[in-house]
Amino acid sequence: MAGGAGQGPWRPLALLAVLVVALYATMFGTGNTKPHLAIDLAGGTSAVFTASPAPGTTTIPAGAMGTAVTIMSERVNAFGVSEAQVSQQGSNTIQVEIPGHNSQTLVDQVGRMALLYFRPVLQSAAASAMASTSPSPSASGSAAPSASSSAKASSSAAPKASASASAKASGQAEKLTTLKDAASSSASPAASASSTAKASASATPSASSSASTAASASESKAAAVFATLNCADKTTANAAAKAAADALPTDYVATCDKDNTAKYLLGPSEVAGTDVKSASATPVMAGQTVTSNWQINLNFDAKGTKDFATATQQLYQQYSSQTGSGQFAIVLDGVVESAPAVNQGAITGGQAQITGTFSQTDADNLATVLNYGALPLRFDISQVSIVSPTLGGHELSGGLLAGAVGLGLVFLYVIFYYRGLASIAISSLIVAALLTYSSAVLLGPLMGFTLSLAGVAGLIVAIGITADSFVVFFERLRDEVREGRTLRTAVEHGWHRARRTIIASDFVSFLASAVLYLMSIGSVKGFAFTLGLTTVIDIVVVFLFTKPLITLAARSEFFGGGHKWSGLDPERLGGTRTTFRAPASAGGRRMTIAERRKAAEQAAADANGVQSDETKRVDV
Repeated sequence: MAGGAGQGPWRPLALLAVLVVALYATMFGTGNTKPHLAIDLAGGTSAVFTASPAPGTTTIPAGAMGTAVTIMSERVNAFGVSEAQVSQQGSNTIQVEIPGHNSQTLVDQVGRMALLYFRPVLQSAAASAMASTSPSPSASGSAAPSASSSAKASSSAAPKASASASAKASGQAEKLTTLKDAASSSASPAASASSTAKASASATPSASSSASTAASASESKAAAVFATLNCADKTTANAAAKAAADALPTDYVATCDKDNTAKYLLGPSEVAGTDVKSASATPVMAGQTVTSNWQINLNFDAKGTKDFATATQQLYQQYSSQTGSGQFAIVLDGVVESAPAVNQGAITGGQAQITGTFSQTDADNLATVLNYGALPLRFDISQVSIVSPTLGGHELSGGLLAGAVGLGLVFLYVIFYYRGLASIAISSLIVAALLTYSSAVLLGPLMGFTLSLAGVAGLIVAIGITADSFVVFFERLRDEVREGRTLRTAVEHGWHRARRTIIASDFVSFLASAVLYLMSIGSVKGFAFTLGLTTVIDIVVVFLFTKPLITLAARSEFFGGGHKWSGLDPERLGGTRTTFRAPASAGGRRMTIAERRKAAEQAAADANGVQSDETKRVDV
């Protein structure tokens, strides 16, 4: 930035003006006019969870923490919370911030260990369908009843498999197909449950009378809940999901799917999620062509392979004979994530494929659920902060008041000490504030930045950093004037010497904030981020605004002539006053060729003088 001649000062000022206009146009164009506030300012609940290996294991599996973050995010979203943040902090810590909700119960639900089960589908219906008859008090019956209309509808939704299970190689992946749930019109839930229970009982040894009685009671209770369950009501659906999640693996449950569009009556779990070795989402291939559909590939461990073979054998018998739905539900935290049908024979090789009309997102989410079931973690609540909106508002007001007081004190100081130069300093601070505010607002939707009380502290500290930059420049400028240089010459000499100090100082501040951001967690990261952001903004303001503005001021009579209120009075500074000669263009007269040549020679002499001074310092 050349100071004093030509268009040098106007170019950086124009660039800065374009930048400010672009930022604020983006703000108002996107409707984002206020920064996102963190819990301590907006009110809400913040919790830190520390993960530990599941019982029977000693280490946290690779990738389990990332999957846990995904599951926790889904749990928070299930409460209807907007703008919640779930992020991993360190190797075994997850921080959850839920604005606008003040509840310890919510924290307990988010951090609860996820339980994944594969349960047989006894009956399914539309979300708000109600049974026309009351459920039977007991699921036991003397004869095997016919399948319910729901089961038949589910069975007929897909064609029978043409190949039997015995025709498949044991290691080959076998397919399951997801079916749309059909509503039950008049069949009794208990009757359907009894039908499937009978089919299952024929393939397994009879249990003791006490276990049978408990199972019957559990089945009757679940059937009664299913008959009246309305999944379209979120409160009722959440209550059913909680009851299903708290149930034992041997219990019967009634619950809803994740979209609250269907309800299910489910039998006891036959395979646990911990028996899934891996799950992955891949596109469906049609020959050598990749289609738009996706499938989920499952691999079970030894125990899971055995249990899944037994369960799918029974379900395939139901499907092929149309005596049951032939479906099993993948249930996480009491919610049905998917309910595929076993339509191509028993799956005995420990590998399976779940196919259907999956999008990539749906397939990835289901694979995540299955992987998380295979890699469960136990979370302990390390820290909980519940802040009311009133307290958050007081904290925000206090932080803004502290910033205003700090800014006011800086204004008073520069006015008292620098007099006329204070106008440039105050203008620089205002421009820095405009850039900082717009950046904080736009970084919210762009990268999830939220302004916390610690971040406000970083902004207050940044006032000192910005003030320090123009103090360095002003003092160097006054030293040059004190040595007898004209202001226009002093601006260039002082800038060449001051900018190195400014850059070095800001670099140290930015480096410190970057290290603090990378090494810290929680609110300290907010302080480090705002400190680093404002340090970068300080460089922008000094180079694109402060220096060009001083270059323009040096052309004026008030500053260039060393007025006693300008802050650059040579006599007051201990130097000798020189005669001010305004540039020719300032008086409306174009410079002659001789004057321009002389001005160029003077500029070259000034530059050589700066280099000579620097060389002398190096030699000394």
